[in-house]
Amino acid sequence: MINDKMAIKDEVTFQMGKGRTDSLIMSGFFKLKLFNKFGNLKDQRAGHNLVTTLGKNMAADQLLAAPAIAKPGWMEVGTGSGQTAASTILAAYIAGSRTALSSKTRSGAVVTMVCTMGAGVGTGAITEAGIFNVVTQNTTDLICYASFAVVNKAAADSLEITWTLTSA
Repeated sequence: MINDKMAIKDEVTFQMGKGRTDSLIMSGFFKLKLFNKFGNLKDQRAGHNLVTTLGKNMAADQLLAAPAIAKPGWMEVGTGSGQTAASTILAAYIAGSRTALSSKTRSGAVVTMVCTMGAGVGTGAITEAGIFNVVTQNTTDLICYASFAVVNKAAADSLEITWTLTSA
């Protein structure tokens, strides 16, 4: 005699900490444009930039009733490279290049910061740039950092860098 047994089992399991997680991720992107003295585009670059540990701490700090970390407001350029999330300054800044941001806006979870360095500011073979929250050159806090192939800014040139910081 043959006993066939068949069972259909519907089962749903709910477990805490399994599967979907929720986290805040900050990412950055930059667009660099170099113009000659007549306003003609000479060079342009774009790429992802690093949001430093200080940058992430600054963003979290802004949620407090009385934030202790100043908001970003300046950009500086340099001739070095290789900075990491733990870095607080540029590898090799160009003296006199720390410049106030031209604008800072937010749309949804995206903050856009623009800085324009006019003629005579940040002149040289630029390979790195950063966003800072203090006006004093070659000092902390480095919020965002980008390194790239050499951009040769002549004394009469102007440089515009647009940074986007996205929280997702």
